[in-house]
Amino acid sequence: MESVTTAMKFIRQFSSLPLTLGVMAMPCLATSAVRAESMPKSVERFVSEYCSDCHDDSVSKGNLNLADMNFDLGGHAGFETWKRVYDRVLADEMPPQKKSRPAANEKAAFLSQLKGRLTAADQKQKEVKGRVNVRRLTRREYEHTIHDLLGVDMPLQELLPEDPSTHGFETVATGQQLSHHNLRRYLDAADIVLNNAFVRATMGESSFETRVSASQMAHKRGGNYRGPQLLDEVCHFWPMTLQFYGRMSATSIRSSGWYSVTLRDVRAINPKNDAVWGTLRSGTCSSSSPILYPVGIVEATKEKRDLTFTAWIRRGHMLELKPNDATLKRARSGASGGNVAYQTGRSLTKERLQGIEVGRIDIKRIYPNSTRDEMRAKLFGGLTKADIAQLRNKSVRRKVCEKVVTHFANRAFRRPVTPEQVSPYVNLALEALDNPEKRPKDAIRTAYRAILCSPRFLTFVEKPGQLDDHALASRLSYALWNSMPDDELRTLADRGKLRDFSTFHAQLDRLIDDAKADRFIASFADQWLNLKEIDFTTPDRRMYRTFDQVVKSSMVDETRAFLKELIVGNRPIHNLIHSEFGMLNERLERFYGMRDLGLKPGAGVQKVSLGDRPRGGLITQGAVLKVTANGTTTSPVVRGVWVSERILGLEIPPPPANVPAVEPDIRGAVSIRDQLAKHRDNESCATCHRNIDPAGFALEQFDPVGLVRSRYGTRGDSARVDGSGVTPSGEEFENIRGWKKIYLKKPALLTEAFAKHLLTYATGAPLRFSDRDTLSQIVDQARDKGFRMRSILHAALGSNIFDTK
Repeated sequence: MESVTTAMKFIRQFSSLPLTLGVMAMPCLATSAVRAESMPKSVERFVSEYCSDCHDDSVSKGNLNLADMNFDLGGHAGFETWKRVYDRVLADEMPPQKKSRPAANEKAAFLSQLKGRLTAADQKQKEVKGRVNVRRLTRREYEHTIHDLLGVDMPLQELLPEDPSTHGFETVATGQQLSHHNLRRYLDAADIVLNNAFVRATMGESSFETRVSASQMAHKRGGNYRGPQLLDEVCHFWPMTLQFYGRMSATSIRSSGWYSVTLRDVRAINPKNDAVWGTLRSGTCSSSSPILYPVGIVEATKEKRDLTFTAWIRRGHMLELKPNDATLKRARSGASGGNVAYQTGRSLTKERLQGIEVGRIDIKRIYPNSTRDEMRAKLFGGLTKADIAQLRNKSVRRKVCEKVVTHFANRAFRRPVTPEQVSPYVNLALEALDNPEKRPKDAIRTAYRAILCSPRFLTFVEKPGQLDDHALASRLSYALWNSMPDDELRTLADRGKLRDFSTFHAQLDRLIDDAKADRFIASFADQWLNLKEIDFTTPDRRMYRTFDQVVKSSMVDETRAFLKELIVGNRPIHNLIHSEFGMLNERLERFYGMRDLGLKPGAGVQKVSLGDRPRGGLITQGAVLKVTANGTTTSPVVRGVWVSERILGLEIPPPPANVPAVEPDIRGAVSIRDQLAKHRDNESCATCHRNIDPAGFALEQFDPVGLVRSRYGTRGDSARVDGSGVTPSGEEFENIRGWKKIYLKKPALLTEAFAKHLLTYATGAPLRFSDRDTLSQIVDQARDKGFRMRSILHAALGSNIFDTK
């Protein structure tokens, strides 16, 4: 295997790209691109009269000294400082209310002058470097791209280093790294996927299919038995607390892969509600390797039915099925230690315990991403057996290698390649063919390995200015599919047709309506709403007894399904704040304490009418409320910052280093509101808390797992929850309902915030100062369409922010 150093040399020698590792960390503004200029007289007068008292060389509040500050907008620090001044004056936060205030015309003139200079400076920087630094594929994008490029289906994200979040997203270029360690992992991943692809394409696919009967599911192989109860040739699974209860050794898998798992004749036993819920997981189910991987959520109903799940299951893992509803009465194991014993004559059914009944399990190996013929076409691009035979003929083998390598490189690099660009990879294949120990397919694989580690594959090739058609096709595809453009997008780009207005927006709709758009929903929601942190904390089970694995999984499904309904259904953006519908299943309905929503048993997550219930909307969904709490307590600061930044689009700076954090009283004896009142007495805290606290106070009506509460904790002397407050614009509210009513009337604010996050995610860079006018145009376009979510996507992705580097 080639060393990392050799691979690095190859990439540097043949990539022909303006890319170095240092580019990834370059600041947006460099001192040399824009020459320093003198401060406009109107700006100088304004600063002298209204700012210098607090921000000169003797006071310097907020560590800002404008008296000695030059007007160098070409430097990163200078630009950011003057942008901060502009924003604070625009927001009417400065000068402070107690100080001398400028007349309206003075303020407008100052803002106009400063905005013009800042915009011009930023535009010059974008002309030189573009608005987006060199960006590489994230782990998620890499996995989907490899799957679509090669037709393989194996999970790959765990093979690569974790992607850090910058400005809330993993896609932002300035937070990404490309090091020797990254490259080593890419080389390893390339070896694994190419080996899998070439084995399947040239040697065939392994197959596996089995039917596990009820008696096999309950078969005892010695040791501690923790399997189901066999009654009348049907297996009964009961709610027992033993670790790995419900494991079935007869379901062990021989080799890692994707499997279709069908539970036959599933039925709920003694359901008090419409269903009995459980979890189906895979693992070795032993203390030496305790990690279990989710296969699916089982919703057993009164009527028998078959349930099919698709999951990646590792070699040597078996299935574990157990009722996993925290509200169920737990069954006694009937034995001491780690055993389960079903004594003769004991009927758990007659004891009115709830459980899940399964008649049989069918397991089949599947290949969800491609058939073998499709994989061959992806790998060899029309190469015939005669072509392969010619690879040993030195007089014609270059032509054959060029044919197959060019076909693969065109797809991998997401644009047509020139003979000069493909030549190094062809040479690698030819060198391998000179080795008598190498077979023709090994030579082709050597070229493919180098292609998969090239910057042209791992990064997005974009030049400053407007994107060309192929770069635009890639940006659109990665925004909405997390993967490479398909044949239709590529063909339009080849013909130079993608920029046509009607064509572009028709393609945007096509991508949104495709099943692959679920990748966007999951990826965007995980990052924008922090859903990827759903497992970061585990709620205290003694305090929150009804929270369980099914509830947690259902919460994530609820939020993703809700976001999909908003976008695909083109619903108004105010649904982020409050909606009259929700996306719930029966377990979540009970957990939230709702009733009579008309849910259909066994149908999973469904769209239901919520009327005027305060639960409606995105911000009061369980997943959001859980990821903004720590599992034991809530903080209006944490939730307030989340709502301010993620939903309202406000930029909240980090707290001063010398101000301690406010820690909630875990007993609930002292209201967090009282503690914050003292905190806000600090002048350096008051300005930010004016924006943060209102939403945070309103959401205090929900506990760490998202349930409605009226008091903190359970003690008799605990403090009452007070959800009232005053918005930054001075509007008073009494509770979460009142807060929602205020922000339901501000769709332009919500649209601007959503568009900013969407464009940051989709382009790989946060919006810049010179993008603000375009952002206003996006809001205006959305207003004309009723501020609807799909229309906002069209306006944002159709803007010059999206189609320029």
